[in-house]
Amino acid sequence: MIFLIFSWAESRMLPCTQEKPLITWLMEITNRDHYYSFPYPGEEFFPFTEQPGEEGPIRAAETEERPGVKPGRKELKQKKNNKKGKTILETPPDCPPLGLETLKITDFQLHASTAKRYGLGAHRGRLNIQAGVNENDFYDGAWCAGRNDPYQWIEVDARRLTKFTGVITQGRNSLWSSNWVTSYRVLVSNDSHAWTVVRNESGDVIFEGNSEKETPVLNMLPVPLVARYIRINPRSWFQEGSICMRLEILGCPLPDPNNYYHRRNEMTTTDNLDFKHHNYKEMRQLMKTVNKMCPNITRIYNIGKSNQGLKLYAVEISDNPGEHEVGEPEFHYIAGAHGNEVLGRELILLLMQFMCQEYLAGNPRIVHLIQDTRIHLLPSVNPDGYDKAYKAGSELGGWSLGRWTQDGIDINNNFPDLNSLLWESEDQKKSKRKVPNHHIPIPDWYLSENATVAVETRAIIAWMEKIPFVLGGNLQGGELVVAYPYDMVRSMWKTQDYTPTPDDHVFRWLAYSYASTHRLMTDARRRACHTEDFQKEDGTVNGASWHTVAGSINDFSYLHTNCFELSIYVGCDKYPHESELPEEWENNRESLIVFMEQVHRGIKGIVKDVHGKGIPNAVISVEGVNHDIRTGADGDYWRLLNPGEYVVGVKAEGYTAATKTCEVGYDMGATQCDFTISKTNLARIKEIMRKFGKQPLSVAARRLRQRARHWQRRR
Repeated sequence: MIFLIFSWAESRMLPCTQEKPLITWLMEITNRDHYYSFPYPGEEFFPFTEQPGEEGPIRAAETEERPGVKPGRKELKQKKNNKKGKTILETPPDCPPLGLETLKITDFQLHASTAKRYGLGAHRGRLNIQAGVNENDFYDGAWCAGRNDPYQWIEVDARRLTKFTGVITQGRNSLWSSNWVTSYRVLVSNDSHAWTVVRNESGDVIFEGNSEKETPVLNMLPVPLVARYIRINPRSWFQEGSICMRLEILGCPLPDPNNYYHRRNEMTTTDNLDFKHHNYKEMRQLMKTVNKMCPNITRIYNIGKSNQGLKLYAVEISDNPGEHEVGEPEFHYIAGAHGNEVLGRELILLLMQFMCQEYLAGNPRIVHLIQDTRIHLLPSVNPDGYDKAYKAGSELGGWSLGRWTQDGIDINNNFPDLNSLLWESEDQKKSKRKVPNHHIPIPDWYLSENATVAVETRAIIAWMEKIPFVLGGNLQGGELVVAYPYDMVRSMWKTQDYTPTPDDHVFRWLAYSYASTHRLMTDARRRACHTEDFQKEDGTVNGASWHTVAGSINDFSYLHTNCFELSIYVGCDKYPHESELPEEWENNRESLIVFMEQVHRGIKGIVKDVHGKGIPNAVISVEGVNHDIRTGADGDYWRLLNPGEYVVGVKAEGYTAATKTCEVGYDMGATQCDFTISKTNLARIKEIMRKFGKQPLSVAARRLRQRARHWQRRR
């Protein structure tokens, strides 16, 4: 009786053209044929003759073009092999991935016939999953069967009726071994016991697998199949390796209004934004649209050009766009340093739309933020790399296609290594060359034309030197964590070691402000993206304790400018399918806003002379923190600090030094901490003598002249 009730609930969502008696529905449910043969709206399915067991003979299905599927943005290219009867499409169809890569498919939904060991279990068979630094542990780079024979399989339980349309496969991610599957069969089932092999007019379809381990290969089913389970059965593999796979399944879950579990977990958004992937031209057009909607608070400009001549466009959002207002902090988000990490790019484009709409709607939070902050949004630092990834598509670019610039440079690690200069100076206290703890000059070798520096990197450096940024976030992908500096270990003998900055407590707070307001980063129940579990640090990590990197944008920004920069990894999937963008926006929206608001935490002020004129380049120091900042061209400054009481000092060339105590509260809003300093006596004398065309003499020079006169008299 329970079975009949469950089946009747299932039958309610099956498409039909006319009413059927209950007994007819129950007969169809009992023999399960309708799961594979019942017409889906707009498509025609062909019935299979189901036999028990996965090796049973099954009548070939006719292969016919599916009228219900629309072509994608790019023309679908087909490759046919008449010997094996396979069809491969190089661009994904309308049905999105089920979510093996994005972790929507949980570990409990993945099963396999055998596994070499736990670290190579079915739960590791996810597209683009990366192996740990130390392989042969719990975090390896694929599902690998325990035996090499044609009876192995990996299975996905969709937990609901799903229209399966295709399979994407990769080999094992490994530095030391080469393993991939060269061909496989696909089977479907509704109960995981009786299986139907995908067939065509020639018999069982043998799909072509991979020819190497990293490039994804997409195979489309001859016709879509509706079922709950799908199984991949390897038939051949790289002869010098073993059966290892990473995969993604393409499919459209059928609507199930009676299933509370799925309705509860569905993510929706009420924001009316353009949820799609934008190529370079579309990105530019979207910026123009936002500027047209909100001309009074937005400005489009570019910071330079890419290697291929594409302009690096940015959008400024401020109540006075184009002007630096004295006392107003400057903030930036950048994305796309790695061209294939596309989610950050789209989140920034969504953010600029959202802020424009909410400003027009009078949202007090957004209005206040725009009036008190000058915000810069740079969505695509590496448009050349993005173009490569975009042409491949969201699922077929693999882990690294488009990561580097056109000339093969990783922008994120292409900045000058100022850490080594600072630490060498600190370690060699008697060294003649003293390096300041802030605004460390860029070495001459880096500025030479022969240096291996991307034009995009030079553009970013010039941009950061021109605008007095206080706080910034660079959005990246492939993980769910916020990384803060230092990114480089101090010891040359280590590859991972916690290396804090003098502002470590501030950086940890900034990182936590984003992670704690993200929907998933601090969720203890979520699965690690690849190998690292960042839950012990609440979704944050010191960059050097994760992996050491010399010349990172975070370290450079901290040591060369006033800006505190963090790397924000916004999702496990670097290039999620378009259908995932609304959910990813909901995951990150609050975090993006909260992080911007942190620019107003700490102290701010203006350093003036006795005549009320701002003093540029004055050094602001905080007692107990071995890192200073400098005032801007108008004498204004911003110093990020956590709540507490601080002794703040200021000094400038030709002026007397001054200190005062400034208290930072817990409420949002920086504490005003202004200084008025006067010139030193020597500075006044120099100024007077310059005014009358004379130069003041130092005491040492005066004594030398007196001695010279004395010797002349003796002669």
